[in-house]
Amino acid sequence: MRQQHESPLLDPAAPPSDPTVSRIVLGTRLRKLRKEAGINRSEAGYVIRASEAKMSRLEAGRGRVRIRDVDDLLTLYQVTDAEHRELLALAETANSPLWWEPHRDLVPTWFAGYLALERSATAIRTYQVQFVPGLLQTADYAAAVARIAHTDPEAIKRWVALRINRQQMIQRHDQPRLRVVIDEAALRRHIGGPSVMRAQLRHLIDIAERPNLTLQVLPLRFCGQAASGAFTVLHFDHPQLSDLVYLEQLTSSLYLQRAQDVDYYARVFDRLATDSQTPTDTPALLTQILAET
Repeated sequence: MRQQHESPLLDPAAPPSDPTVSRIVLGTRLRKLRKEAGINRSEAGYVIRASEAKMSRLEAGRGRVRIRDVDDLLTLYQVTDAEHRELLALAETANSPLWWEPHRDLVPTWFAGYLALERSATAIRTYQVQFVPGLLQTADYAAAVARIAHTDPEAIKRWVALRINRQQMIQRHDQPRLRVVIDEAALRRHIGGPSVMRAQLRHLIDIAERPNLTLQVLPLRFCGQAASGAFTVLHFDHPQLSDLVYLEQLTSSLYLQRAQDVDYYARVFDRLATDSQTPTDTPALLTQILAET
């Protein structure tokens, strides 16, 4: 997972259950323990036969974790028995299969981290300018989007299955709060053709009243100048995770975690929401676009 900054996480109050989150938490705690022991990365890496680059990846929560390496590092840092056992258990969780594992060959490495973090978020705010957000797409619309990048019918079918599986998170009993602002231009763009788009619009109208979803459309009369492109802000109630901004590019992504960056994007989202149709008026605008599609 490519990150602009290392994750500023807090000491844990409860162990996370998601593998990716566990790696981030484990890496942060290992970095803190190393610094408290007065040991640099080169010295720690020597003990587990790892380069400074590998140590950096381990402490940033990127990649799989070797239990033996964690064990040796904890011994080097003279960690107490109770914390030693706790962190080894965290390392075991970090190596658990990811929910999207069956589709690993389809998921770019720069997107993989987001899939895990999204599922752990308790609130998601997203602004989209080109497409309907993945969490709100119909299967036919998702297939049309997949065809932009894939030509193999089987790959497209599996990508749609991944997208639908991903949507299960907003149907859980502990579903995240989801706030969505979609540029009107994205809703007038006939992804998959008029019939697919009409079905997608009807789906948005149907789900607009869900209690955990706040859906708004930014009318064409506003140019969305507050933002230069799509972005997503993830909020976590878990004390070990800081909020972050996800910016997706064509072949890579950025994860912004500095508080000032997250605050800036949160303010931009609020400005976009202010310029948009209110959640109450959004279904009427969607109905109008549907009639014109």
